[in-house]
Amino acid sequence: MTKGELLMIAHSNLILRFAEPDDCDTLFTLIKALAEYEKLSHAVTGNSLALKEHLFGSVKYVEAILAEYTGQAVGFALFFHNYSTFLTKPGIYLEDIFVLPEYRHQGIGKALLTKVAQIAVERNCGRLEWSVLDWNEPAIKFYRRMGAVILDEWQICRVTGEALADLGNG
Repeated sequence: MTKGELLMIAHSNLILRFAEPDDCDTLFTLIKALAEYEKLSHAVTGNSLALKEHLFGSVKYVEAILAEYTGQAVGFALFFHNYSTFLTKPGIYLEDIFVLPEYRHQGIGKALLTKVAQIAVERNCGRLEWSVLDWNEPAIKFYRRMGAVILDEWQICRVTGEALADLGNG
């Protein structure tokens, strides 16, 4: 599957495709909509130029699939590879999956998640993982219906900003 190849879905008005450089402003607008939905708009400090560099620069840190419904961008999935030492296999970490609220319940989120899972299978990954906010009950129910297991025994650890700089400086 090449980056320019369209990823067609059964619904004739829905197209899933890998994001292209010209999509970065649109993709970043969807990222801001996700942040607003999650009540985290204050946490968005990046911009579409940085996103473009990370998607298409000399080092590609992430990949993104854009969902277009009747020609309009309505959702996305952004992911990157990780690695399981226990499985000794690569995996995919789904950083974000989002569909604009007015386009939900039409199979778009399922199509995006299915496409990322297909990519994981094609790339011989051992697992597909992501996080979900504990208050987002609709998403949790959706993910469980899709076969996901919510791992209550694992906690996310995060170091950012000044704490990251301090840790990096020993």
